[in-house]
Formats: sequence, structure tokens, C-alpha cells
Amino acid sequence: MRRRLVTASVLLALTALLGARPPAGPPLPARLAHTGGGSQLITAEASATGATTGTVTWWSRRSGQWVAAGTAPARFGANGLTEGATREQGTNTTPTGLYDLPYAFGVAAAPPGTRYPYRRVHNGSWWCQDNAARAYNRWVEPRPADCRASEAEHLITYPAQYARALLVGFNYERPVRGRGAGIFLHVNGRGATAGCVSVPAAAMDRILAWADPARRPHLAIGTRSGPTAITRY
Repeated sequence: MRRRLVTASVLLALTALLGARPPAGPPLPARLAHTGGGSQLITAEASATGATTGTVTWWSRRSGQWVAAGTAPARFGANGLTEGATREQGTNTTPTGLYDLPYAFGVAAAPPGTRYPYRRVHNGSWWCQDNAARAYNRWVEPRPADCRASEAEHLITYPAQYARALLVGFNYERPVRGRGAGIFLHVNGRGATAGCVSVPAAAMDRILAWADPARRPHLAIGTRSGPTAITRY
């Protein structure tokens, strides 16, 4: 009899404990300072600035609520993340902040269902990262004389990473020399990135099939807490 009473007491205590749990908080997009004003959002969150891995989640806003449409493991820069507004080129860091996604591109054809403007990579396709070039932080085809090959990325030489990708609008609209160029959301390579955000190939395909430019998707990059917390952007 005593054993039954003890068991019943334990069960009652567990029930009370579970019932006392606070309700789940609002979804991550609802906690951001801004989401870009659209009804689609991609979040890329790391545990801390020194992390090289984290999570990418893509969200849709329906009936006034943000709902996760998919999630995947993410990779960040080899030297972690840093504040986008003060980032320096060549540091192998991923810039935190909220960015638009101007267009998609890839060595491979666009996956079925892609609605984003999609640019195919050819042998003459380069991304200019030369601070002295007029086309700094721009796709160039062919590479102009003032953009040195040593300061540009020959896109076709990365058939895995750039099989499919989205341009991230970091330092893009009004480029600041020395801030950084060629930040993308792309397919995983062998390890951490040089400053981009990367995901598995299957996840990249799902993101491109989901993303609708008419719904103005943005990408928020940040850490779980601290000065570069994703909720600040």
C-alpha cells in the first residue's frame, strides 16, 4: 500500500511540474527587431561569434503568424561571425545583419519550382572583389581589366558550392571598399566558408523552390545572444 502511495505521489508531482511549464515563446522572426517587411524570412543563427556552425530556418508568414517551412544545419565563416557594419574584407567572417536577396545563380540549372531570377554560371563568370575596380562586389562577365584575377572569384571553379546559390545583399547596394564582397547563401563545401552561409545541397534546392521574390524574403544572420544577437536585426 505504501509503495502505491509513493508512486502516486511521484506521478502527481510530475504532472504538476509539467503543467507549470511556461508556454512556448513566440517564433524567432517575431522576436527580431525587423524582418524586412516581407512575408518570407530566412534565419541563420549561431551559438556565438566564434561558432562555425549553426542552423538555417526558412519561415513563411501566414494569417499574421510566422511558421517554419524548413530547417537545415548551417556553416559559417572559418573565423566565425562578426558585426556586418564593421566587417573587414579577407577576415573569413560571416557578417551579421538583415539582408535582402537580390537574385539566385548557379553552375547547375535552377531546381524545379524556382521563381527567383536565376543566372547561370559560365566559364567567363567572375565575382569581382578588387577594391580598386569599378565593378567591386559585382558579377562580371567577362572580367574587366581593372579587376585583377587574383582579387576575383572565378565562379565556375566552385561547382559544388556554387551549384546553386542566392546572392546576399551585404555591402551590395552601395559597396564600401574593404568591407567585403561575394557573400552568398550556397551549398556546403568541405568545411567552413570564407564568410558565406552554406547548407546541404538538398536544403538549398528546397529554399530555392520555396523562395518567392514577390514575398520579399530576407536573410537575418546573427548569434543566439550578445551584441550580434539575431534578434537585434
